[in-house]
Parts: sequence; C-alpha cells; structure tokens
Amino acid sequence: MHAISFESLLLDAKKLAKEVSPESRAFEEQRRLPTEVVNKLKRIGVFRMNFPMEWGGLELTSPQQTQIIEQLAVGDAAVAWCAMIGSDSGIYSGFIEESVARNMFTVDSITAGWIHPQGKAEIVPGGYRVTGRWRFGSGLSHCDILSAGCYVYQNGNKLLDAQGAPIWRVMMAKPDEYELLDNWHTTGLAASGSRDYCANDLFIPFEHSFSFSEPYRKGPLHDVPDAILRNMAGIPLGMARASLDYAISLAEHKFDRSLSVSWKNSSRVQMVLAQSEIALYSARSAVYSSLSEQWDSLTGKEPLSDMRRITVALARQQAFEVSRQIISSLYDLVGGALIYKRETPMDKWLRDSYTMNQHAVASESIVQQCGQYLLNGHSNNLFTRFKTCSSLALRICNLSSGHWLYFCNVLS
Repeated sequence: MHAISFESLLLDAKKLAKEVSPESRAFEEQRRLPTEVVNKLKRIGVFRMNFPMEWGGLELTSPQQTQIIEQLAVGDAAVAWCAMIGSDSGIYSGFIEESVARNMFTVDSITAGWIHPQGKAEIVPGGYRVTGRWRFGSGLSHCDILSAGCYVYQNGNKLLDAQGAPIWRVMMAKPDEYELLDNWHTTGLAASGSRDYCANDLFIPFEHSFSFSEPYRKGPLHDVPDAILRNMAGIPLGMARASLDYAISLAEHKFDRSLSVSWKNSSRVQMVLAQSEIALYSARSAVYSSLSEQWDSLTGKEPLSDMRRITVALARQQAFEVSRQIISSLYDLVGGALIYKRETPMDKWLRDSYTMNQHAVASESIVQQCGQYLLNGHSNNLFTRFKTCSSLALRICNLSSGHWLYFCNVLS
C-alpha cells in the first residue's frame, strides 16, 4: 500500500467517484452505503483527513478537505456526505484527553451522530446516565463511534454554566450500545442512512464525553467552532459539476424541438449551459478563496478582517443554493426524458439537492445574519462567528449546532 498523502487521496477519490457513480441507484435502494464502499473510503484515507500527523493522520487544510469531498460528490452525494460526516472523527478526538482519545480512535475511525443536545445526561458516579432520541445519524450503520449531544443534569436539575447557559456535552459510545431505528425513508440522500437512534439509561464514562469549550488539541481545526462545517460545500459543488457534465454529454444526440435545431446549435441550450457554468465557477471560487483566507487567518498569516468572519458561511450557503438552481435549470432544459428515474441520474441529483438544501447551513437566514454582522458588528449565529470557542459562541452552538440541525430552514 502506498503512503497516503493529499495528492494520492485526491487521485483515489476521483477514481472511487467513477466506480460508485454507476451504482448510485443501488445504494439509494439499500438506504445505506455498502460495506465495500466504506472499506474503500478507509483504504484511500478519507477518514484520516482531520487526524494530526503525529498520529499518522493527514491533518489536511480546509480547502484540501473540501476538494476531496467535492470529488467524491461527483460520483455520489451520499458517499460524499458520509465521508464528510465520518471524517469529523479527527476533530472530535482533539476535544478528548490525549491518552483516552488514542484508546478510542484510530486514524481510520468513523464517527456518526447528532451532536445537538437532544438528550439528557444525568451525572452519576464515574460518568453519566444518558437517555434520549437523536435524529439524522448519517452513516451510523457503518460507524465505529456514535455521538449524542446532551444537556447535563444533576439530581434531576439541568446544570448551567457561569453565564447561565445550559451545559452541553457530546457523549460517545459504540453504535451497538444504542437502539438504531429504521426510519430513513426520504426524498433524497437515501444512501446516507441517516436514521434516528435512542438510548435509555446508557452509562457513559466522564472521559468518553467532550465539550467544544474544552479543546485538548490546538490549531485551526480546534480553535473555532465551525471546523466540522467547512468541507460541506464540496458536496453541492461536486454534484452540480456532475449534472453539468451529464447535460453537456447529451448535446451529441439531442434535438431542440422548440427551435428545430440540434442542441449544439440551440441558442436556448447554449445560454442555459453557459449560465450554469459561470454560476458554478463563481460559487466554487467563492468557497475556495474564502476557506483559504480563513485558514491563513487561523494560522496567523493574515489578520482576521470583518469580511473574513462571514465569507466562509456566505460562500457555503451560496454553494448549496447555486447547486440546486443549476440542477433545477438543467432538469427543465433536458425535459420529459428525465422523469424516467431509472434511465437518468438527473432525477436523483434533483432529489438529493433539495434534500441537502434543508440543512441549516443552506438556509437563507445565514445570509441575513451575515448582513447583521456587516451592519452591526455582531451576529446571533454560530456559523458567522470565527472567534475562539468562547462561552458565548458555545451558547449559540447549543441552539445552532449539529450536522442536520433540526432538518429545517430556521436557525435560532
């Protein structure tokens, strides 16, 4: 096996995307990723992206991670989604004491779960008794560690921090310690297997829980609360690229009946494809330039300006929105042939796009709250904050964190 590097991982991600693309429909019908696909993701090093190099991880920059996820999304959005979720393992490991983390994780460990405090963790000798039900456990069918966000209680009373905010911790256990529910029947992203799961009086040792206010590892992947969100934009970007390439490939044999010309000579088709290309180019450029600028600021190379505080969140939101617009536009362009879902991938791209746009990072409220920051110098939203994990940021996080985040378009 060759040594894994960013360059090798990017190349292998492109190869894997080509392999999984023809199987995308089968993955959807299974409503989970096949074991062989998960094993391939492990083998090429996807889940090592956030682990430190001293562990044998890759410790990739945010732009590099986004490129990997983008390439996987060209092949299948759910594969990329589960890769994105599972690769958070390296970030989570940095919030756990080093010796404990090394016993819990390997560089290929996969985490899943909803970190939003949906459960109750009652303090008992040695740890917590955890009860609750959590949603959107993307990848829980193949994960090694399943996380669950909880508010902390003592003697039945919710504990508050020094600022009066509820104390929130993320509990971590093996997936077989929870009850996994088979309720993931959705419009799109079916293969992500984002099922609900629950626990009743599950014991979690103190050391197997963490708070985002207590990082043990320092650096740009742990100093600010948005690290688990940064590579998400790769998914809509990759899916939009795949849909555009597919539409362009149809030009060889399609005929524009409305203008009585071939697709290649149709001004209507030319306009839609060109507009889609520049829209994707602009969205993609914004994502990568904002991530690079943010990374430079977090590593001390450049000052953190007001614009740099918000452009990552804005660019990410626009990537989701522009991708949906492109896919919808191309669906209308191709027309009636696309209603036969077993004969074209466009139907699945459309459904996946509309499903992933229900995630909070794609919400229009992100734009409004970035505007709030521009005009007032502050925002009530974690996603537009790029300072360290202060108590205030974590109180916002209590309301606004989690990969699926209420699965709605409203942020607190």
